[in-house]
Amino acid sequence: MAYDREDHETQYCFPAVNSSCIKTKRSTLESNVMYVFFSLQSVCAVFLNLLVIISISHFKKLHTPTNMLILFLAVADMLVGLIVMPLEAIKLIEGCWYFGDSFCGLYTTCVGLLLSASLSNLMLIAVDRFVAVCHPLLYPHKITTAKTLLCICICWFCSSAYNSALVFSSRLSDSNIMEGCFGVCTFTISYAWRITDLIFSLLFPCSVIITLYLRIFYVAHQQVKVINSMLNGKSLLKGSLRRKSETKAALTLGLIVTVYLICWIPYFILSLTEKAEMISSTTILLWIMYMNSAVNPLIYAFFYPWFKRSYKHIITLKIFQPASSLLNIFTDLS
Repeated sequence: MAYDREDHETQYCFPAVNSSCIKTKRSTLESNVMYVFFSLQSVCAVFLNLLVIISISHFKKLHTPTNMLILFLAVADMLVGLIVMPLEAIKLIEGCWYFGDSFCGLYTTCVGLLLSASLSNLMLIAVDRFVAVCHPLLYPHKITTAKTLLCICICWFCSSAYNSALVFSSRLSDSNIMEGCFGVCTFTISYAWRITDLIFSLLFPCSVIITLYLRIFYVAHQQVKVINSMLNGKSLLKGSLRRKSETKAALTLGLIVTVYLICWIPYFILSLTEKAEMISSTTILLWIMYMNSAVNPLIYAFFYPWFKRSYKHIITLKIFQPASSLLNIFTDLS
């Protein structure tokens, strides 16, 4: 009798399929609370990053190379909230993948693309700030909006090609067995791919980012010392205004990079180990990384007054007023 009762309580992802995986047992209350929590996370990430996207796209004054990089970083973060978070929440709560094997490969590629594209954007931001702070006279000629958009497109294309090759290769591997049941979406990567991924998705971009920002902060510190020793009074204020602005931008974007790496590196390292070869075994670190997608817009709003003004302008629907895109976003919009 006990055996029959246990079988009766067992729920399967696909009851009509003999090889179906078993669903995770959760009470209705627990499931509802988790769905509400992850739904709020997803909505928050989508809404906040949408504000950034609309702000930079709408206001002409914000069409700068640096803001183009922030725009596409926000696009990647918004897609994480719109696509990745809901599907990951279903996988976590239900313990099942309901969308088929083919879509599993596409979804895995999409997740890798968004993470790689975000890191590529952060690397481009580091290069942009390096030229702006360390070579200010060359910046208007070396860094243009057209060149920046071209670099972004190349990075997104390379990220897409790389992650497609990674997922396709792993799914062809004989070692990639879906745990013997139907209704799971996960994959393993070979040792060669783990080493390749370690170099191209962690060591190289992080080394570039950290090296450039160390140089930026050193040069900015030296420039402040030189300005303070040569200028005083009004001349000091006038001469250091642009330098102060560039340094503040570097510090703010440096904070974004730091927060991202803190959220991202532990998951990546753990996912490469033998014991954590399956991505699903790193759930907590994975969700910390996903929730980082909602943090960046808050950093912009906290450090950039003009982002606060643009958010207010959007929420109050003033962007629909005639010629609103031509307003000087760096001054009060009221």
